[in-house]
Amino acid sequence: MKRVFLPAVLGLGLTVLAAPAFADMALATSKNCMSCHAVERKVLGPSFKDVAAKYKDDKGAVDTLANKIMKGGSGVWGPVPMPANNQVSEADAKKLAAWVLSTK
Repeated sequence: MKRVFLPAVLGLGLTVLAAPAFADMALATSKNCMSCHAVERKVLGPSFKDVAAKYKDDKGAVDTLANKIMKGGSGVWGPVPMPANNQVSEADAKKLAAWVLSTK
C-alpha cells in the first residue's frame, strides 16, 4: 500500500506543477494568439521563446507586452504589424504576457 500511495502523491504533484502552463496555453489559444505565434518557432509573428529572450532583462516587460497584446504594434519584429486584440482584457493580457515571458 505504501508503494502505491507515494507514486500517486508524486503524480498529483506533477499535475499541479504543470497545470499553469496548460491554463495559459489554453488562454492563448482561446484569444487566437496561436494563429500567428507558436512557443518554439516563428509563424507569422515571433515565437514566444524569442519574445521572452528579447525582453528578459526588461523590468517593465509585462506591462509593455500586455499593452501590445491589447493595442497591437509594428516595427519591432519586422514589417507585419500585430493587430489590436480588443477581445483581450487587461487582466488576461497581463497573464498572457507573464506566461510568454516565462517561456524558456
